[in-house]
Amino acid sequence: MSQTHEMKLEIDAKQPRLADAGSAADFISLMKPRVMSLVVFTALIGLIMAPVSLHPVVAVSAVILIAIGAGAAAALNMWYDADIDAVMTRTKTRPVPAGRIDREEALIFGLWLSGLSVLSMAVLINYTSAALLAFTIFFYAVIYTILLKRRTAQNIVIGGAAGAFPPVIGWVAATGSFSIEPLLFFLIIFIWTPPHFWALALVKNEDYSAANIPMLPVTRGVDATVRQIMLYTVLLAGTVMLPYILGFAGILYGVGASVASAIFVGLSILLIASSREQRDRIASMLFGYSIFYLFIVFALLPADRLMALST
Repeated sequence: MSQTHEMKLEIDAKQPRLADAGSAADFISLMKPRVMSLVVFTALIGLIMAPVSLHPVVAVSAVILIAIGAGAAAALNMWYDADIDAVMTRTKTRPVPAGRIDREEALIFGLWLSGLSVLSMAVLINYTSAALLAFTIFFYAVIYTILLKRRTAQNIVIGGAAGAFPPVIGWVAATGSFSIEPLLFFLIIFIWTPPHFWALALVKNEDYSAANIPMLPVTRGVDATVRQIMLYTVLLAGTVMLPYILGFAGILYGVGASVASAIFVGLSILLIASSREQRDRIASMLFGYSIFYLFIVFALLPADRLMALST
C-alpha cells in the first residue's frame, strides 16, 4: 500500500462525521470562488471576442454555466485531495479536511454540479460547448487531480490545460465552432500556468513535501524550478504577442502585452538573482503579479477592439 493511500485512509478515519450538512458558505468554498473568478473572466473574454453577437441573457447564462462547471471540478478536486489538503497549512482549513463537509457530500455536490452545468449548456447554448465543458471538468478532476498530481512533477505542465479551456468554451458558446483565435487564448494560459504555480510551489515547498506531492521544487530542487520559471516566462512573453503578430489584435494590445511581459520576465530574472533569504518574498511577488498579468493581457483584447472601433 502506498504512503499516499495510507495517508488518505488515516485522514478518512480521523475526519469527523457531521450530522448536519455544511453551511452554504462551505459549499461555495468547495467551488474555489477565487480561482473561479479568473476562469469566469477568461471565459467572458472568449465570448466577447467571438465574431458574433449573443443575446445578453444567453451570454450571461453561458458564463454562469461555465462558472458552475469550474466549481464542479473544484469540488471534485477537494473531494479527492482531502487527505493531502489536511496535511498542508495552506489548505487544511478547507471544508472537507476541516470536517465541515463530509467527503461523500463533496463528491455528490461536484457530480451534481457537473451534470447541471453540462446538461444546461447543451440545452441552453449548444452541444459543442457542452461537450467541451464536460471534457474540461473530466480533465481537471480525473487527468490532473487523480492521475497526474501525485505521480509526476509535470502535473502542472500537463494539467494546466484544464485552466486554459474556459476562453475556448466561451468562444464556442458564441459561435458553435472552433477557430485559431481561441486556440491562441488557450496557448497563452497553458504556458502561463507553470510559472504561476511553480512560484507558489517555491513558497509552499515544505507543504508539498510534507504531503508527498511531486511538485517541481520537491523533485528537482529550488534552483531547477527557478530556471524553469524563467524559461516559461520568456516563452510566454513571445506567446502573448501572437494575437498582435497574426493581426487579431492591434497596437494597444501589442504595447500593453509587451510591457506586462517585460515586468514578468524582470521578476523572473530577479528571482534567479535573489539570495536564499530573498527568494520566498520575490516568488510571492511573482505569483501575485502572474494573476494580475493574465487579467491585464486578456483585458487588453476587448479594450484594443473598442479602441479600433472608435477610430
